[in-house]
Amino acid sequence: MLTESFLVSVAAPEKGGKNTPYKDIGIHQYQFHPVISVDSTYKKSSTQPNCLAVTTSHIFAAQTEKAVIHVYNRNNASQEAVVPFRERIHSIATCGDASGGGVLVLGLQGGGVILWELCTGRQVSTPQSHLQPTTCLAVDRTSNFLLSGSPDSTIHFWSIPSLLSFLPSSTHDASQGQPLSPLRSFSDHRAAINALEFGHSSGIANIAISASQDKTCIVWDYLGGIALHTFLLVSAPLCLTLDPADRAAYVGYEDGSIQVLKFYIDNSFIHSLHQSDVPSTPSHPAVKDRWLPPSPQSSATLSIQLSYDGATLLSGHRDGTVQSWDVAQGRFATTLADLSAPVTNLKILSPTGFPLSSALPLRLHKVVKPRYESSAGGYNNLSTSSGLPANYTLTAQFATTLSSEPSDFQKSLTSPTFSPSLLDASIAELASLSSAAEDPIGEEDLGEQNTHLLAQLHAALHTQREAMSQLLEMDRKVWRMQQELRIKSERKRRRRERKRREVERERIIVNGSKEEKAAAVAEQKKGTIIDKRSVEDGMDVDEEEQAELEEDEEELSSDTDEMTESD
Repeated sequence: MLTESFLVSVAAPEKGGKNTPYKDIGIHQYQFHPVISVDSTYKKSSTQPNCLAVTTSHIFAAQTEKAVIHVYNRNNASQEAVVPFRERIHSIATCGDASGGGVLVLGLQGGGVILWELCTGRQVSTPQSHLQPTTCLAVDRTSNFLLSGSPDSTIHFWSIPSLLSFLPSSTHDASQGQPLSPLRSFSDHRAAINALEFGHSSGIANIAISASQDKTCIVWDYLGGIALHTFLLVSAPLCLTLDPADRAAYVGYEDGSIQVLKFYIDNSFIHSLHQSDVPSTPSHPAVKDRWLPPSPQSSATLSIQLSYDGATLLSGHRDGTVQSWDVAQGRFATTLADLSAPVTNLKILSPTGFPLSSALPLRLHKVVKPRYESSAGGYNNLSTSSGLPANYTLTAQFATTLSSEPSDFQKSLTSPTFSPSLLDASIAELASLSSAAEDPIGEEDLGEQNTHLLAQLHAALHTQREAMSQLLEMDRKVWRMQQELRIKSERKRRRRERKRREVERERIIVNGSKEEKAAAVAEQKKGTIIDKRSVEDGMDVDEEEQAELEEDEEELSSDTDEMTESD
C-alpha cells in the first residue's frame, strides 16, 4: 500500500505557556495517508526554522542557541550522536546520495558555510561570505548548486563540486591561498532573506525563488544571474515552498494565511517567466489567490510543504498546530495535530510502497563525525597519484547482495538434470540446422543481404550524425545567448559608469570646494580634449559606443569560433 508521511520539529515552548502532552519530544513523524497516525517520536530537540534535515536513514536537527547537531537514526527511532561545532548552526540542508550517505550543508553564525561528508567525516569550510548568520540554504535537484541567504539581504550562489573538489580549480587555488568563494551574488532584496527554494527541474531552464522580509518574492534564473519576476506581497513571507511541477509558489504570512504565486498566465499554457514579450515589472498576486486562516486568532505560519502529488498543502504554526489545506479548493481543510509548541520545520517524506521500487545499493549505517583537522578545501596530505588524501576512508553498508542473478547456463551446470527449457532450445536449434542443410542459401542471396545491411548501417550513421549536429547547434545557440546577455550587462554597466562620472563632476563644479572644482574642471577639460580628438578622428560619442559594440561582437564571434573548433 502506498503511504505518505511527514516530519515536524518544534521549538521549546515559552515559559508560562500552556502545558504540552509531548514533554521532551522535539521531533514527530506522522503518517497522513491513508490515515493520520503517529509513527515515531524523537526526544531532546529544539530547532529554529530551516534547522531540520532528513535522509532515508537519519534525521539532523540543529539545536536552538547551541553549537551542536543532534543526529537521530530513523531505523531504530533513537538518538545516535550529538555532534559539536565551533559556531552556532542557523540552517542545514542535505545533498547528494539518496541513501543518506551524501553531504550535510550547514549555515554558520559567522556567515560561512560548512559541507560535511556523512560517510567520510571530511569537513569543508568556507570563509565568511555573509555579514550576518547564514539562516537559509537550498540545494538544487542535481546536487550541483547551493543557495545561501542571510539577514544581510544577500543571496550567494555556490558550486558544490567546486567546494568539495580535492584539486585546485578556478574557484580555489591552493598554491595562491585564494579562499573558496561563491560563483555570484544576488542583492535585489532590501531586507532579511527568510526562505529559499530551487525548482524541481534538472535542466538549464530551472528556477529558484527567494522570500524576503521586504515583502517581496523574486524568481531567479540562477544560472544566468537574472531576476525573472518580482512579486509584491501584502505582508512579509515567513516560509516558502514550490509546486512539484513548478507551476506556482506558496508562502505563509504572519496572520496564518497562505498566498499563492502563480507562474502561468490565466487560461493559458504559457510559462510567463520565460516569455520575453511579457512585461517583467513587479506584480501583486490576485486577492482570490490568498487562502484565509480558519479563524482570526490563527497564529503565524512558520513552515509549509506540499504533498507528493501537489493536492494537499501542510502548514506548521506558532501555536503548535499542523494544518491541512485543499489546493484544488484553495481553502483550509482540517487540523492534523496540536503539539503545543511552535512548529518551526515541516518535511514531507517520499512516499513508500511503489510496486517497482528497488532497494538502494548502499546504506549509511552510522554517520562519521566531522574531522576538524580538515583544511578549507581538503588539500592537506594529498596523494600524488589520485589527488585524494591518504587517510580518506568511506564507511557504508551494502544494502543488497553483491552477487548477480545466475544465468540459465550457470543454473544448468548446478542442476542434477537438463532443464526442459534447455532441451527445447537445443531441439529447436538442431531442427533449424537440418532445414538449412536441406535448403542452403546461395552466395548471391548472402551478397544481397550483406548489401542491404550495409545500406541500413550507412543510413543509421547518417541519422546519428544529423542528430549530433542538431544537438551541437542547440548547445551553440544556448551558449551564444548567454554570452550576449553577459555582453549586454557589461555594456549597460559601462554606460551607467560614464553617466555617474558626468553627474558627479557636475555636482562638484556646482557645490564643491575650490580645489574640488579645479580638479573637476581639469577632468572635464581632459574629457573634452579626448572628445575633440575623437571628433578629429571622425568619431563622435555614438560612434564610440558603436565601436564598443563592434568590439563586443568581434569578441563574441571569436569565442563562437573557438567553441566551434572545440566541438
